[in-house]
Amino acid sequence: MVVDIRPLTFDLWPVLEDLFGKQGACYGCWCTHFRLPPAARRENNRESNKAHFMKRVEDGPPPGLMALDGGVGIGWMQVGPRADVPEWNNAGRVSAPLDDAERDDGAVWAVSCFFIRSKARGAGLTHRLLAAGIAHARENGARLLDACPMTESKSARSIGLFVGSTRVFEKAGFEAVAERKPGRPLMRLAL
Repeated sequence: MVVDIRPLTFDLWPVLEDLFGKQGACYGCWCTHFRLPPAARRENNRESNKAHFMKRVEDGPPPGLMALDGGVGIGWMQVGPRADVPEWNNAGRVSAPLDDAERDDGAVWAVSCFFIRSKARGAGLTHRLLAAGIAHARENGARLLDACPMTESKSARSIGLFVGSTRVFEKAGFEAVAERKPGRPLMRLAL
């Protein structure tokens, strides 16, 4: 497998669309879970979520990275400034910033979710996406990169693993800086 990892720009939308499939990744989410407030998510369906995220990608800057193998999308990682994912950045969440000033600081970034094509799972793609995400954050002026992964899941297919596994972030050098809910550490990498 030859993996090419690039920022998701609008020209790659058809590749993301193919990766997410008709369902829109996780139950029609289309990567809006951390972008829209709960009330809006309840009102939305997969088509409106898709339209919302498509507009976000079209407007730019890239909201994350795509992993491709021979031009086919095999993985996605949402990475960017905390302010770009307001529900992830919300004070009531386990992923809330350590300091309120970090909420709108453009140099404090977050890795908020992953989606890996089922055929590409188990080959270390999440590690590769995270390494590329760290480089992407540095290149774009980030000084801190946060994540709020899952420490344990009942199975490797757990829906909650869209936030990533603590083990993946530890191997990349992230350190736990808070744990507001057991098994969901807020982790940080200083860039």
